[in-house]
Amino acid sequence: MPQKPVAFNQTVLRDGHQSLAATRMTTAQMLPAAPILDSMGFHGLETWGGATIDSCLRFLNENPFDRLRALKKAAPKTPQIMLLRGQNIVQYTSFPDDVVEAFVRADAAAGQDVFRIFDALNDTRNLRTAIKTVLDCGKHARGELCYTTSPVHTTEAFVKMGIELEAMGCQSIGIKDMAGIMKPQVALELVKALKAKVGLPIILHTHDTAGLGASTYLAAI
Repeated sequence: MPQKPVAFNQTVLRDGHQSLAATRMTTAQMLPAAPILDSMGFHGLETWGGATIDSCLRFLNENPFDRLRALKKAAPKTPQIMLLRGQNIVQYTSFPDDVVEAFVRADAAAGQDVFRIFDALNDTRNLRTAIKTVLDCGKHARGELCYTTSPVHTTEAFVKMGIELEAMGCQSIGIKDMAGIMKPQVALELVKALKAKVGLPIILHTHDTAGLGASTYLAAI
């Protein structure tokens, strides 16, 4: 039986410069590369969310929604991906449901296709409003599991959360290893366990902070 194809997301226009250069790339610096990235067959271009909104407004004198519209126009074939902090939207405080709903609707109208929705404490109560609104807008809701190590961050707990996210309507599950600490054997175990219980595509996003990135991706695949 042939293996299912492996899809790759391109994160250089969001997480790449966020991790390496404090999110200081301007839209003008991105636009020449956008059509090239659009032609390479990526499953998605992650271009928005995270610290990009803060950086646009605070340091670059740019409108982040204009950036999204410009990148969508420059790379129309590849879905645009954003990182959304659930009830925190793109900040570090919680907002009322109507503010979350309004933000998601405005973002979807500007061209966002895929929303990676997470809560730093993996509390799914903080994801419900965002997931529902994304689905109401006809966009793709990806529920994210924030990976770390502790006595309570077990494979069983992550699988339980994955099942809950599927029940909430998410169309895919993301494993968000923001610190780049996931070991290859852990990726193998977690992806296999999720695949056994959740009938959704599984996406892994890790970093190379500890030099594990390539081997962890290979183990997950």
